[in-house]
Amino acid sequence: MPEGDSVHRLAARLRAVDGARVRSGELRGGDATGTPLTGRRITGHATHGKHLLTRFDDGTTLHTHMRMTGSWTVTAAGRRLPVHAAQQARVRMALEDGRTVWGLDLPVVELLPTRDEHRAVGHLGPDLLHDDLDRAEAVRRLTADPDLPVRRALLDQRRVAGLGNLWANELGFVRGLHPDRPIGTVDVWTLVDTAQRMLRHSATVPDAYQVTTGVLRRGERHWVVGRAGRPCLRCGTSVRARDDVEVVGSPPRRVWWCPRCQPAVST
Repeated sequence: MPEGDSVHRLAARLRAVDGARVRSGELRGGDATGTPLTGRRITGHATHGKHLLTRFDDGTTLHTHMRMTGSWTVTAAGRRLPVHAAQQARVRMALEDGRTVWGLDLPVVELLPTRDEHRAVGHLGPDLLHDDLDRAEAVRRLTADPDLPVRRALLDQRRVAGLGNLWANELGFVRGLHPDRPIGTVDVWTLVDTAQRMLRHSATVPDAYQVTTGVLRRGERHWVVGRAGRPCLRCGTSVRARDDVEVVGSPPRRVWWCPRCQPAVST
């Protein structure tokens, strides 16, 4: 699933079409399927966590979420998508300059008044990539349930927005926190600062996308994610992993940690 840095980078790429008018286009997914977009001018792209907000000059916003399957692409004038890809389009916007914006296989497609964007993202916690991040509010939300395991607290988008499974695992390693350690025993102010710094670096620095070790060699880009049974890059201890079912009925998420660098807290 794309994480906050993924969507931040996507919005930066899509800003190349800001200011363009839609010559023809429509929504092909969600409750507003069939709604024409023709004549609207794209005024901007914003993000909140893993959510993308495409704003138009008529006071409407297209709210989308990629989850596990979605993607966006822009084809140049005179270029076309392969037929099988075009069939997966849930958003099509052919622009007056010849380019076409495609939202492919998007599970969430919603058109709403811009003034009502809070209906789509108002339930989310502070976004770690926003310049006006309210750290105090982020800390308050993260520590509201002090017995919650730190990894699960980080993954709860209602507490802080933008962290997915990769970042929850890698942050745990960087801060030396066992994934099951209660959030109430953690220096959460420092944790939030570290999370913001790592996510922003990934979102904005070329070649740094989701590279947490600073090493670009294959197999060494992450401290623990994907390294089950392999030696820890810091201490050499075998990295451990397990599947964690956080919500009944939801698919399990993989958890990775180094037992030496992230020791369990005795109770």
